[in-house]
Amino acid sequence: MRFKLIVAFVDDDCTDKVMDAAREAGATGATVINHARGEGIKKRKTFMGLGLDIQRDVILFLVEEHMSRHILETISTVGEFDTNSGKGIAIQLDVEDAVGVAHQVEELSKEIEDQI
Repeated sequence: MRFKLIVAFVDDDCTDKVMDAAREAGATGATVINHARGEGIKKRKTFMGLGLDIQRDVILFLVEEHMSRHILETISTVGEFDTNSGKGIAIQLDVEDAVGVAHQVEELSKEIEDQI
């Protein structure tokens, strides 16, 4: 079984909503890294012209490769990444190898067989 790593950078008020949607789409778990900072194409400023740091969370999903595109698109839709500028981004990366995922493989094997 091959895996992809989906990395989502989301506003912290959107983290739970994105995680719930990803689980509904087939993700079996996630790791959240809190208090990341980021900025988009336009730097946000306060009314006094000071820079405004936006708190973001980084969510890591290790997902089975056949399910990854659906999960990625679900994350984008729920997080409103393409409709609202600066809401977040998500990327997926190939995973060459992984350990500690034996239980996940057992759980997903039956589900993947049904889909293919």
